[in-house]
Amino acid sequence: MESMRRIGLLGGMSWESTALYYRLLNEDVRERLGGFHSARLVMASVDFAEVEALQVAGDWAAAGALLADEARALETAGAECVVLCTNTMHKVADAIEAAVGIPLIHLADVTADAVKAAGLDRVALLGTRFTMEQPFYADRLRSHGVEVLVPEPADLALVHDVIYDELVLGVVRDESREAYVDVVRRLVDRGAGGVVLGCTEIELLIGPDDVDVPVFATTALHARAAVDFALARP
Repeated sequence: MESMRRIGLLGGMSWESTALYYRLLNEDVRERLGGFHSARLVMASVDFAEVEALQVAGDWAAAGALLADEARALETAGAECVVLCTNTMHKVADAIEAAVGIPLIHLADVTADAVKAAGLDRVALLGTRFTMEQPFYADRLRSHGVEVLVPEPADLALVHDVIYDELVLGVVRDESREAYVDVVRRLVDRGAGGVVLGCTEIELLIGPDDVDVPVFATTALHARAAVDFALARP
């Protein structure tokens, strides 16, 4: 199908979540087009150890430069959009957008649209410490009129540690799932009408069946938006 645009995946942060993106994109294209159709993709997959070290050091400028270089490589390889397969690194989305002449499909914009479509204006945000504590993600949601609640400090630390100590390593534990559900319950008690899974790996742990409020799985939403773009007429 020549009119299908080529999606550029900027992944590896971690590869566990990028693998989920790859599966969701191809499943969605097959479901929409039928037959033997699959997504037209190019991928740049970075070494997460390098990115994680820059995160810990707080060297976001270097991280932005690294991902901007990878985005340019995607464009050179024929990508017609960039999908950054991580919530946390949307902190450097501006650097990536400035480096390329193709659109970056911003994950927080896609998520905000879904929250508003569900009739909600206040949600809990789970993610890495960087995503929950720093304003880059919550402010983007707030710019769409969505109020954001994050966990209290002890719960925030638990959510972050499970991501880095377990999920990015492919470890999924029932005890951690139960702990996350308890965190969500406390956020709902504070007034959250839904929960944004603002880290792609979290979707490996909990989903709509685990909690009593709407769940916004950002990876699935992001992948769907990318397929919308790919199948839209140029």
